[in-house]
Amino acid sequence: MIPLHIHSYYSFLQGTIPVDSLIEKAKEYALPAIALTDTNGMYGLIEFMKKAKEANIKPIPGAFIDDPSDKNINAVFLAMNRKGYSDLCKIITTRKLKENFSLKNLLQAEFPDLVILTHSLELLQSIPLRKNIYAELISTEKEKKNTRELYEFAISRGIRCVPTHPVYFLERDDYIIHKIITAIKERSTFENLPGDELVDEEYYFRSPAELNRKWKAFPDMIFNTYSIAEMCDVDVGLGTFKYPVFRTRDNTDQFSFLWKLAFSGLEERYPELTKPVIKRLQYELDVINELNLSDYFLVVWDILREANRRRMVTIGRGSAANSLVCYCLGITQVDPVKYDLYFERFLNKGRSTPPDIDIDFSWKERDEIVRYVFDKYGYEYVAMISTHITFRARSAFRETAKVFGMPDSEISKYSKFIPYTDAKNIQNISSIYPEARSLKFDTEPWNTIASIAPRLANFPRHLSIHPGGIVIAPEPITNYTALEYAKNKGLGLIVTQPDMYGIEDVGLVKIDLLSQRSLGVLRDTLKQIEFNNLYKET
Repeated sequence: MIPLHIHSYYSFLQGTIPVDSLIEKAKEYALPAIALTDTNGMYGLIEFMKKAKEANIKPIPGAFIDDPSDKNINAVFLAMNRKGYSDLCKIITTRKLKENFSLKNLLQAEFPDLVILTHSLELLQSIPLRKNIYAELISTEKEKKNTRELYEFAISRGIRCVPTHPVYFLERDDYIIHKIITAIKERSTFENLPGDELVDEEYYFRSPAELNRKWKAFPDMIFNTYSIAEMCDVDVGLGTFKYPVFRTRDNTDQFSFLWKLAFSGLEERYPELTKPVIKRLQYELDVINELNLSDYFLVVWDILREANRRRMVTIGRGSAANSLVCYCLGITQVDPVKYDLYFERFLNKGRSTPPDIDIDFSWKERDEIVRYVFDKYGYEYVAMISTHITFRARSAFRETAKVFGMPDSEISKYSKFIPYTDAKNIQNISSIYPEARSLKFDTEPWNTIASIAPRLANFPRHLSIHPGGIVIAPEPITNYTALEYAKNKGLGLIVTQPDMYGIEDVGLVKIDLLSQRSLGVLRDTLKQIEFNNLYKET
């Protein structure tokens, strides 16, 4: 039996399984395929698919979607192909962005490229029956009554059944971590934790042999798990880059347009053109063309052009300063010929990743240029990149202590001595860091807290926004990834669910639009000088 309902710790304060540990367990059980179905999300799905393929295990991308008005109405969605993966991204995005989202209404539409499993009898009764919809049978004692009713209904309607065993933690003794992260999510203590927020304590990763014994009276249902795994074969083009598209006004091809811009800029930068300068520009343009990067350079040029039109203080920096093309396009302001800077440090034919051009803006103007990018390239194609905030030593200790009901005043007596380090170091922190040498966890409950808190090390806590990363996709961005609001929904910023590493793995190209206070000070200084000069003249 193949597990089809597994939550990693990317379920954000619900599941507890790191992706690496999940893959190792799948290898231990010699599973040919494995599905990842985090709750309303695909935060770690790209990492999962990448590592599963490296381990020669077929990854099945999926998600567990619940209805915001009734969490008992839910379904597991598994992508059968590339189209199904895109549908999955769109469904998750709709669930996150649409306030009146209804799973019942959603499933009135056909999704032929998705396998849909549901344990909700109410949902199964309310949606059109199709061959890709299965009744999900869960065998735990807690679900026994509902499973029996679901089975009887499915048999009466000719709906195929599939046994699943939802997995939220790797081993049985990891249930304590599930309780802790659920309490953190609910801002509750152990004593006041609502029971309906906890999953069944039997939801640990059981072996296929154990699950096969449990369902041995229903071999056709066990076969269905293998049949579903066989149907699901998804290639999202990991490692194949999808560059943004720049559309020229007269439909000139992008490289020709870039060539004209670059040589026009060359004439402005170098009043006296020499053969070495012309030869270098031609060489750089040939490399850019061979690597299909014309659109990327034109998009960056367009952003800088708009910033200059708005009289923003801005500058490109980093290794892009080694490029004569960047200098001629006005992206950078350092003459790479004069200072003998090597273009190959920035870009060369052997480079396996896209170039990285960092653009600095005043901290007062950066949001304005971000809004321009959204407006120019389309809200369907643009998103900010998220960053996953994880538990470090101090936050893991504080949150665990709160779950144990300890008051903030008591927690602070300990946490103020804990440096910003990996949570795994908490128990030995006094021997590692001199500033924590007086920190002793030799009384209860502090000893227990200090022994449990390290188990939260690197667990995702919440989403935030990458300091500068923005992505522009060549197609609607939900063809590649799911989106949601940033933590502060009031700002209205949409972010990708995967972080920058997942976004790069799926092939979308990050552009860094960075906020700098120093440029803001420079801008204000220049404006004040301009004002003073005008005042003197009058």
